[in-house]
Amino acid sequence: MKTIRDIDVENKTVLVRVDYNVPIENGEVTSDLRISASLPTLKYLLDHGAKKVVLISHLGRPEGKVNPEFSLEPVLKCLRALLPGPEIGFYTLEKGEKLADQNCRVALLENLRFDPREEANDIGFAQEIVDFAEPDLFVQDGFGVVHRAHASTDAITKLLPSYAGLLLEKEITNLEKVLHNPARPLLMVIGGAKVEDKAPLIEKFVGLADQIAVGGKIAADGYKNDSDKIYVANDFDEDGSGAKLDVGPASTVRIAGMIENAKTIVWNGLLGKAEDPAFSTASTIVAEMMGEKTDATTIVCGGDTTAFVEELTLTHPTLKYSLVSTGGGAALEFLLGNKLPGLENLN
Repeated sequence: MKTIRDIDVENKTVLVRVDYNVPIENGEVTSDLRISASLPTLKYLLDHGAKKVVLISHLGRPEGKVNPEFSLEPVLKCLRALLPGPEIGFYTLEKGEKLADQNCRVALLENLRFDPREEANDIGFAQEIVDFAEPDLFVQDGFGVVHRAHASTDAITKLLPSYAGLLLEKEITNLEKVLHNPARPLLMVIGGAKVEDKAPLIEKFVGLADQIAVGGKIAADGYKNDSDKIYVANDFDEDGSGAKLDVGPASTVRIAGMIENAKTIVWNGLLGKAEDPAFSTASTIVAEMMGEKTDATTIVCGGDTTAFVEELTLTHPTLKYSLVSTGGGAALEFLLGNKLPGLENLN
């Protein structure tokens, strides 16, 4: 997989697929993790003389219709604050117009999913993007969407020389290290609510990990596994009705001991109902211990888990992780060894 470091981008127009599918409330971006994560690629392209950088993304699920609720305008405002300097324009994909006629060095196109052909992986829609932007090459940097065969992840690579951005490279490098050359002991911490989602991951890593710790609702609901590598939490903090809503103190201590000894830690899935502070203790302890380890590779993946860690780092800025993945579904698909359409056709 070649990256933007392997090519000359000077005086070229570069089409970049980013993942700006971020949470928005009252017209404001409430988490800029994915936008911030794209900045190294954008700055690299600009610093190395790219003539124009054209950004394409989706936001939410507008079901193929123009819906102001899913406009990328709030993202534009956030991006301008995070990337001061170059003028950043905002455009809709209009037939007959050319982006080259617009006076801006960075351009953000409106939500791709306003057109149903995006999710249909329509080559004609990909061609319209190319005709509008007139790029010399395509850069895939939206790790969170590479498991989708959409026009902006798959079809577009049939039309342009295609390379990986720095965010995509970082995600893949860290996840590949887990699969092929992890520092040991390798610990998987698995939480969440749906055993059908997590069971394949647990089964996959029984042969790869040294230890697997299982918490969350799947543990509270009685998940069982006979492998001596797998520890399933067995005490829980409960609410007034007796619902098991967080891993209890004894199990938390056991998992903490595993983290202390591990050299590679992958965490996917919250260990309790962490949106309620009363039941966020186990998840907080895991997040803090991982963020304080300087002698281990620490990877956080999964939408709820990364959001929890990101919020925690706002009040604990000293916490550092090797990777807080921007792609929950994509990270799981990659760890499971499944093919990701957005990676298959990169040069």
